[in-house]
Amino acid sequence: MEEFLNIYEIHKEKIEDFIQETLGNIGQVSKLKKTKFKKLFETFPSLELVYVLNKESKKQISPNYYRGKIDESHIDKNRDYLIKKLYFKDKNIAFSSVYISSATRSSCITVSIKEEDEIIFLDLKLETLLERLDLIELHKPFHTLTKGFYTLAGFSMVLLSVFIILYSLGGFFNSLIIQNDFTLDSIFKPVIALTLGIAIFDLAKTILEQEVFFKSYSRNSRVETKMITKFLITIIIALSIEALMVVFKIAMESYDKMINALYLIAGVSLIIMALSFFIYITSKKVPSK
Repeated sequence: MEEFLNIYEIHKEKIEDFIQETLGNIGQVSKLKKTKFKKLFETFPSLELVYVLNKESKKQISPNYYRGKIDESHIDKNRDYLIKKLYFKDKNIAFSSVYISSATRSSCITVSIKEEDEIIFLDLKLETLLERLDLIELHKPFHTLTKGFYTLAGFSMVLLSVFIILYSLGGFFNSLIIQNDFTLDSIFKPVIALTLGIAIFDLAKTILEQEVFFKSYSRNSRVETKMITKFLITIIIALSIEALMVVFKIAMESYDKMINALYLIAGVSLIIMALSFFIYITSKKVPSK
């Protein structure tokens, strides 16, 4: 919902101009009552509801025309509160802010059109409107398929991370209590495994958040950048711990192999430099022309 609102606010003027121009091409909307506003529903795939008010009494004088059904229970209801929510683009057309429709329970905007002694209200579903204008990418069958895949993959990664953590803790207690082998390996290896478990869990959490529970439809790379950055930082931490363990082991056993520790530390440093450059170029704002 918040994402849709942000996209709508950014493109508000263009969206309203598009609706206004399209209505202008249709002509007098009140004449479409004879066909139950069929042409409006064909022109606007996002249109969910049409109804008509008397301009003087502010009472509804028509049924609620939905896409495929008609509801006459709202005739003669006072709609004065709706008028207060509108602001007029010109003398005859007004737009409301985004709100949750009590009739359809979806996020929508209302367009009102003054024609003679009537005010015609059009409720447009925000999600479908943004998709129609190519401001968001939304394909429901494909979205359902991908959501199922990401759900399976995400929870599988969570289980795998839990298994890695339990395995590392089991190995640590086995070395410490059963084998009574208290060495650097028995300490550092569980720490590395725990770090990798955290990295996998964090990646799974990000996937589930962005692709399952709070699906992102907008075309931007901020989410992907954040996910890659967090994952690489966790991997860098794991490699740094491994490098530290190698330094300690070589220092206690044979100094002639210290060059191998240097190679590992240099490799970690290169990854850090690459990640820093990646963060820099993705966060750098493109100057407006």
